[in-house]
Amino acid sequence: MGTATAGKSSGERTAWHNWAGNITATPARVVTPASVGELQEAVRRAAEDGLRVKAVGTGHSFTAAAATDGVLVRPQALAGIRSIDRAAGTVTVAAGTVLKDLNVALAREGLSLTNMGDIMEQTVSGATSTGTHGTGRDSASIAAQIRGLELVTADGRLLTCSEKEEPEVFAAARLGIGALGIVTAITFAVEPIFFLTAREEPMGFDRVTAEFEEHFAENEHFEFYWFPHTGNCNTKRNNRSQGPAAPPGPVSAWIEDELLSNGLFQAVNSLGRAVPATIPSIARVASRALSARTYTDIPYKVFTSPRRVRFVEMEYALPRERVVEALRELRAMVDRSGLRISFPVEVRTAPADDITLSTASGRDTAYIAVHMYKGTPYQGYFTAAERIFTAHGGRPHWGKVHTRDAQYFAEVFPRFGEFTALRDRLDPDRVFGNDYLRRVLGD
Repeated sequence: MGTATAGKSSGERTAWHNWAGNITATPARVVTPASVGELQEAVRRAAEDGLRVKAVGTGHSFTAAAATDGVLVRPQALAGIRSIDRAAGTVTVAAGTVLKDLNVALAREGLSLTNMGDIMEQTVSGATSTGTHGTGRDSASIAAQIRGLELVTADGRLLTCSEKEEPEVFAAARLGIGALGIVTAITFAVEPIFFLTAREEPMGFDRVTAEFEEHFAENEHFEFYWFPHTGNCNTKRNNRSQGPAAPPGPVSAWIEDELLSNGLFQAVNSLGRAVPATIPSIARVASRALSARTYTDIPYKVFTSPRRVRFVEMEYALPRERVVEALRELRAMVDRSGLRISFPVEVRTAPADDITLSTASGRDTAYIAVHMYKGTPYQGYFTAAERIFTAHGGRPHWGKVHTRDAQYFAEVFPRFGEFTALRDRLDPDRVFGNDYLRRVLGD
């Protein structure tokens, strides 16, 4: 995955923007290092020039976590599997590796991650640094599957960490929001490839919320979507099975994944943006269009799906026991407001983990994600939703829209001070700083 500009910096200033188009930055220079050594040199040179440095993956974050007016590092040339240790059950990959490429390469080797999010377009370092997660009763986020990390620090040093080596850095850097250094390689825990059977089934809002704990306890991976302006939900349960693979037939897959989830969904969202009054009717039809189906395949083909309809998203992590109450409040708020919401609300879970700034740090967690179609005003909806989520002690996803600051994070993350103290030690001059980090971590 090399590039003609590997190791070089482009002279003219060009704007960078994220996938959703809601964040733009104009860096002083863009660097595409072809080796870790070139990356170290780029960091040293930036520090000498008094410029800040940020690495950017594929731009799938909705926050300005990677935005900079200094040096923008594109790690795409630092890609691919470095090594596989079958005895230890680990794989070490370069930081610019895209999750899709990793999943395909692992499957070829008869291996798989234990859990993953619902898309795989991000780089491994971008996904883990912002806390990308799927849903799981026992298996946690992608960052929680990390067993070792290598990163370039503010003085250009290469630092490796694990549970045994630099454990306090390891506790924080697995989800570092780009504040502690630029990740160059990640060692993930992997396991022999397995089959998952997915069962998708429409279910009423009242039933799914009343039975939420039951569904959570009975399934390895449970999630559901609620369609605002309706009492309808779609549930998905993924559980391990003996196989064999029985993927959806080509027609069924096209109808569900392409027509309903992408093509038709794009069309109805465009209509809803143009004529908001049509949204409740569209929602009632759309929420009934998805039918029950069951299929079996290898993990990444079940966990992930294509997402081509562009949107803006906010997601909060709540203590699991608070999620049903918060969701009912969200529904009541939408029903009494004049808001018109064309995107479903997504609910997922994660077990407690031991990562300093993980949204599931130290507590069993459930997530509520709200979305709005790209180009529609989202502030009113997100502000009202955020008011509900914060009242329940919610922690916002680091890569999704939110308005919280360091003062709030110090209240909801018991180990927040641990992270900021480590940042002071590793990057006292804020070489890796930007406006977003100043807001969420303080100065």
